[in-house]
Amino acid sequence: MLLSIGILIALLVVAYLAFVNFYPSFGGDVSEERQKRYAFSPQFKDGTFKNTKDVPKEASFGEMLSIARKFFFQKVENGRPEIEPPLHKVDSLEIVSKTKGTQLIWFGHSAFLLQMRGKNVLIDPMLGAVPAPHPLLGANRFNKELPIAIEKLPKIDAVLISHDHYDHLDYESIKKLKDKVDRFYVPLGVGVHLEAWGVAKDKIEELDWWKETALDGLDFVCTPAQHFSGRKMNNGQSTLWASWVIKSETERIFFSGDSGYSTHFKEIGEAYGPFDFAMLECGQYNKMWPDIHMFPEETAQAGIDLRAETIMPIHWGGFKLALHSWTDPIERVTKKAKSLGIPLIAPEIGSMIELDLIKNQEVKQWW
Repeated sequence: MLLSIGILIALLVVAYLAFVNFYPSFGGDVSEERQKRYAFSPQFKDGTFKNTKDVPKEASFGEMLSIARKFFFQKVENGRPEIEPPLHKVDSLEIVSKTKGTQLIWFGHSAFLLQMRGKNVLIDPMLGAVPAPHPLLGANRFNKELPIAIEKLPKIDAVLISHDHYDHLDYESIKKLKDKVDRFYVPLGVGVHLEAWGVAKDKIEELDWWKETALDGLDFVCTPAQHFSGRKMNNGQSTLWASWVIKSETERIFFSGDSGYSTHFKEIGEAYGPFDFAMLECGQYNKMWPDIHMFPEETAQAGIDLRAETIMPIHWGGFKLALHSWTDPIERVTKKAKSLGIPLIAPEIGSMIELDLIKNQEVKQWW
């Protein structure tokens, strides 16, 4: 019996190692040589990236089993929509014709197409069906279709990535996008995945927190977040996670990426605010991981800290990655934003968000 169990465990280990080493969606690994290049970063210590605060605490094996058991076996009432959420289809000509003003299209979850100063910028373009290394290892997107297929997108001037988790950085999406993208802007280390997937090194720029780069009238600032990284069991925190500030001479936009609530929102607001518009994480939270994802009430407060004129909750409406109902994030953040007096928008997936028209926009409860 013991021999049989030992053989089974050995086979599982071999199968796992073969899977992660040969299946391309896991991405690349940060080499020791590359780690030496990150030694300058205040966030990089003892071979891994760290949050400013000592979080998240590493879960014990027992805690990990408890989380896994709850996630896979606990029934969540209204965890997924009974019917597909409304979705606006976008014509490629509609995108190309938008050459003036600033507008965004939300793909659900945290993915956006931003058009600003005549540039097309994709933000966290996870446009695949399942946020996992293999389709059998995760649940499908709420909507079967996207507002527009990747193949029909126009030339993309820049892609911004917040971190390397599967619901933000998707192998299949990058594979389809890479030949129509001019530049990829990513936090330190994330470029290793892009390179593994065939993106040319000279297209990739890695940034540390508080570092800026420019592209024809647009400035991108890599700013802090409180989260973590990793695409497999042995490369946690090997790459950095971040939020992004996007600014022109006249407009300032903030994208939170994934983050727990902390003092960095106020610091970013003081350094780069006020913001015309802030896209803020609001979903996939739980009391078991309060340091790495905000609760909806904290999302609204983060908007105040950032000095944002209008906020939009993101990281919801696309996938089920936590144990709350799929509408809990938007219901709670809407209520809190109203009590704090900060304007909030909640557009349907695929609808055009025009920056000049979002102030005091009425929230339609499409969910």
